[in-house]
Amino acid sequence: MGLFSKDIKTMNDLFVHQLQDIYYAEKQLVKALPNMADKATDKQLKDGFLKHLEETKTHVQRLEQVFQMQGLAVKAVDCPAIDGIIKEADEVAGEVADKAVLDAALINAAQAAEHYEIVRYGSLIAWARQLGRSDCASILQKTLDEEKTTDQKLTSLAEGKVNLRAAS
Repeated sequence: MGLFSKDIKTMNDLFVHQLQDIYYAEKQLVKALPNMADKATDKQLKDGFLKHLEETKTHVQRLEQVFQMQGLAVKAVDCPAIDGIIKEADEVAGEVADKAVLDAALINAAQAAEHYEIVRYGSLIAWARQLGRSDCASILQKTLDEEKTTDQKLTSLAEGKVNLRAAS
């Protein structure tokens, strides 16, 4: 089912579809983050991936809560975007022999996922408010805030030492 499927007729339909999309994405990231942590050589990066794995598990639980608040069955729809981000990360990681460069590539891949999530959560929050569901919006906002914090930490780590090591 594509984004502009005939099944999406209302703003609520769009909200539910994107909720299912980000639910799938978060579940895929729960699977991908341990692999990223295993590949990372920088201890701070490795620890950051493992910490974000625990946060991501909480994100899944929050989404399940939003489904329940809406009176909906918890359901995921395939998200080709996150599948592509994860696939590309795996391919690039497999091609990088220099471990310092690999850490830089892993940060880039993680930020691609974070930026995707930030966009999705931002839209979901706006739509939830528009639909009169500020209760759902406040739960989604917690996750958005954590995603933005993770992105900032990745940027600091990259600019503070990882990119420097990779370039030398």
